[in-house]
Amino acid sequence: MFDPVTAALYERDETSRSLGIVLEEVSAGRAVMRMTLAATMVNGHGTAHGGFLFLLADAAFSYACNSHGPVTVAQAAQVAFLAPAAVGDELVAEAVERSRSGRSGIYDVTVRRVADGTVIAEFRGQSVTIGGRPRGD
Repeated sequence: MFDPVTAALYERDETSRSLGIVLEEVSAGRAVMRMTLAATMVNGHGTAHGGFLFLLADAAFSYACNSHGPVTVAQAAQVAFLAPAAVGDELVAEAVERSRSGRSGIYDVTVRRVADGTVIAEFRGQSVTIGGRPRGD
């Protein structure tokens, strides 16, 4: 399904796996992840807690920026919350590389509700390559 390095990264990604975040696709500069919003992921208003939306987008960003091989981490990120999501909503985050030069990259991630395509959040992440190759256990 995935190359050994990506598969090993996901196997070690206990946070995503424990929250039911599934890695669906990875290609050069792109990644897609999916999760269903659980009751433990909403705030006092009954809508998705922003931290979980950020986490889903950040996870997709991570796989997209690591798709080139060398170990790459977030340098900065921001998110705009555009629409509410509710318990049971299935969400998909698609990360796309916008620019990569030297050790730096910029990635945009769109989080959508699967049922109707509504954009829930937009995320922009800046990456920095720190070198080395990720473990491909």
